[in-house]
Amino acid sequence: MMLQFSFTEEQEDFRKILRQYSKEVLLPQYTKWDREKKTPRHLWEELGELGVTGLRIPEKYGGSAADCITTGIAAEEIGKGDFNLTYSVMLNALIGEILSIHANNAIKSEWLPKIAQGKSIVGIAITEPQAGTDAGGIQSTAIRKGDHFILNGEKSGISVATVADAFILFAKTDPTAGNRGISAFLVPSDLPGVDCRGYEDMGNIPIGRGSVYLTDVMIPEQYLIGNLNEGFSQVMNGFDLSRLLIGLQCIGTATQSLDETIEHVKTRHSFGKPLAVNQAVSFPIVHHYTQLELVKWQAYRGLWLRDEGLQHTKEAASVKWLAPKYSSEAIHECLLLNGHYAYTKEMPFEQRLRDVIGLEIGDGTAQANQMVIAKHLIGKEFRSYQKI
Repeated sequence: MMLQFSFTEEQEDFRKILRQYSKEVLLPQYTKWDREKKTPRHLWEELGELGVTGLRIPEKYGGSAADCITTGIAAEEIGKGDFNLTYSVMLNALIGEILSIHANNAIKSEWLPKIAQGKSIVGIAITEPQAGTDAGGIQSTAIRKGDHFILNGEKSGISVATVADAFILFAKTDPTAGNRGISAFLVPSDLPGVDCRGYEDMGNIPIGRGSVYLTDVMIPEQYLIGNLNEGFSQVMNGFDLSRLLIGLQCIGTATQSLDETIEHVKTRHSFGKPLAVNQAVSFPIVHHYTQLELVKWQAYRGLWLRDEGLQHTKEAASVKWLAPKYSSEAIHECLLLNGHYAYTKEMPFEQRLRDVIGLEIGDGTAQANQMVIAKHLIGKEFRSYQKI
């Protein structure tokens, strides 16, 4: 059978529904939530009704058990309307997979239906002040005490920190074992000893990024996710999915910026001619379109590999490295081509640029992802860091 670069009829129908919703509902309000510094939870629920928040959750828990390619379509299309609401796709896919595969039935029954409906927001808490790229270096601890664990530590740079109903939180349960001593817990944000504080961020403001402080937080042992001391391997596999979805999230908002800019240069005249007739205008648009298309198809290829159960780590890392970079460059160009009004907050370009830049950091910097690719291309024995 020859290669086929096409979506199914059902996937195309899903894309059309999301494209219309994104254009008519999300896009007109995109800048509103940034200006008001508000997380529009009601839109998470609307996306739940559209099936977006439960794509990677089993049907028995209210999700659709969609494949990864369909999930990527959602990330791309929602990204065209509201970059920040795409976290309802990317974050929920990661959370949905972790809980569906590793959590016990009680946690699944309690949390997955609410997540699928968009009624509960769950974050993932790994990063710490001294442990970002080196996730294995986290210092937060979970000490068993009878039928509970006692959690202490600090998580930083956590998306949805100020609005989440719970976190999948990673802590050391065996401080002497490095990566092999990390466990994952579901931690409701309203438990005594959990303190969530927001940041004054440059972008992604409606995401409510911040720090989570844990002071003698008591967690029942049934809130342990998966096996003791195996949390690190659980999340590393999940990052391959989230990195691909982040890529399409960025590509979506950059593509929307290009589409708007193309219309602008076709209708704006200078010296009696449309701006679009000038190669100094059209060639940069072509340049960015080409880069975005190449990375988009690498992202869908990575999602296809994941659906097929094939290795896709280096593909995910390449998408995560290049998509935010190319997208921010494209949006910057669009801002310039739209002239001085685009430098104001009357147009969405400046916010898109601020928002996308944040994902040049989150889920692994360009350098971290290049390290991942180098390990797979050249060999683990030549990696630049010592495995613990």
